[in-house]
Amino acid sequence: MTIRTPIKMLVAAALTVSATLTMAYEPKGKVECIAPADPGGGWDFTCRSVGNVMEELKLVPGSVQTINMAGAGGGVAFAHTVSKRKNDQNLVVAASTATTTRLAQGQYPGMNAEMVNWIGAIGADYGVIAVSKNSPHKSLSDLMAALKQDPRSVKFAGGSANGGWDHLKVLISAKAAGVTNLPKISYLSYNNGGEAMTQVVGGHVDAFTGDITEVQGFFESGDLRVLAVLSEDRLPGKFANIPTAREQGIESIAPNWRGFYIPGGAPADVKEYWTTAIDKIYSSEQWKSLMEKNGLMPFHKSGAEFNNFVKAQISDIQALSKEIGLIR
Repeated sequence: MTIRTPIKMLVAAALTVSATLTMAYEPKGKVECIAPADPGGGWDFTCRSVGNVMEELKLVPGSVQTINMAGAGGGVAFAHTVSKRKNDQNLVVAASTATTTRLAQGQYPGMNAEMVNWIGAIGADYGVIAVSKNSPHKSLSDLMAALKQDPRSVKFAGGSANGGWDHLKVLISAKAAGVTNLPKISYLSYNNGGEAMTQVVGGHVDAFTGDITEVQGFFESGDLRVLAVLSEDRLPGKFANIPTAREQGIESIAPNWRGFYIPGGAPADVKEYWTTAIDKIYSSEQWKSLMEKNGLMPFHKSGAEFNNFVKAQISDIQALSKEIGLIR
């Protein structure tokens, strides 16, 4: 017995399939990228560089406009996205470990990570712990052994505020090494990483905590000895001889990642589009070249994996911040 499907039903089915295919999101008109700081910083670089690659790869129909929105360490941009742009499908916002740190410490009042969609990371500036060339500490293990004997015996200098990411890198490493009395570890906050390094090189402070790109000059001149890079594996190129903390038996990983979130009201097809766009950007030759020129290291997570990573990082930072009495 042959079953014949009426022509009208076939046409209707075809139209339904066609409509479904065309409903997939693609950005129309101007795309905006909010950099939650003034021009010239890391978030600004992330927006402008990724925007240029998006245009080159034709992932957007026109240009990507960078909007600088400084204030409250990213809090102004986060609040703007959550309250005024929550359904904007043509908006991406630059973020980093500084964003998750402030969320973990409750510095965005009334807001949390669940209010936005985390779409992906496209590189990282890994943390390092370094000492001057004349320091008696020859390895991270040596440094941590000194802290175990007396948490106040080593003074650290960094470019973030007390409780900020540079400070937390030391605490993450010390906790992993079994150091107790973490609140007693001495951390001195300077205006920036350069000023902090100068204090260490000059012998005024014992150790530096910062990112790998910050130490490049003093590392190449030999004035700083980098005891460890806080990455999963050794970094490529000129930094390949620097051991990881993990190699020294200290499970300390601290990437200052660069990535993006989009408004929380984005439907599934919009999230899928921007997640795929991040994947394409990261794998492109254009982005690889930009990473190499600007000292960004390999680090890529997207979609659900990145979302889970962000949640875990916030949880870890929150627990550590409570342990040192920074938050209740």
